[in-house]
Amino acid sequence: QVQLVESGGGLVQAGGSLRLSCAASGRISSINAMGWYRQAPGKQRELVAVITTSGGSTNYADSVKGRFSISRDNAKNTVFLQMNSLKPEDTAAYYCYAGVPPSAYWGQGTQVTVSS
Repeated sequence: QVQLVESGGGLVQAGGSLRLSCAASGRISSINAMGWYRQAPGKQRELVAVITTSGGSTNYADSVKGRFSISRDNAKNTVFLQMNSLKPEDTAAYYCYAGVPPSAYWGQGTQVTVSS
């Protein structure tokens, strides 16, 4: 089992910044990647960014490239999502993800609201 605890969401004006954090506990050694997904009302959950735990390879959704940055602190088993130049269309519930093949674990979600 892996437990994920997210923090850092909130309300921000367009053009502003937020940083999300996700702390993992439990079967840490089994995690091969961590990342963030988001889901806006009436839409499907979509990948935002992911980072591998070994090597640190990253992948981003086209819509956030150049604005968002994912990083990790392996010593603290924590992943961060730095979100800059936020847009109203970034408004969504953001979910932390941990890949433990063949399973996936999810955080409880944190709301990000960007006002225009």
